[in-house]
Amino acid sequence: MTDERMARLELVEQQADGDLVREMLAFAADRIMEAEVEVRTGAAKGARSPLREVQRNGYRDRDWDTRAGRIALEIPR
Repeated sequence: MTDERMARLELVEQQADGDLVREMLAFAADRIMEAEVEVRTGAAKGARSPLREVQRNGYRDRDWDTRAGRIALEIPR
């Protein structure tokens, strides 16, 4: 009985670690994509700038399959 309980606790801990890794990957990917769009447009999101070369055109949803699991991304257009 104790071995079974320990196995369940380890499984729960691994699941929590997987969730944390997915959240961190999603956060990092989002920040990287936003930074890339800011460089390409020449202005931050919502900012007005005479140097702006292009405009944003929303986002598209895309799932990203990783070793940590599937991550839902919003990719800027």
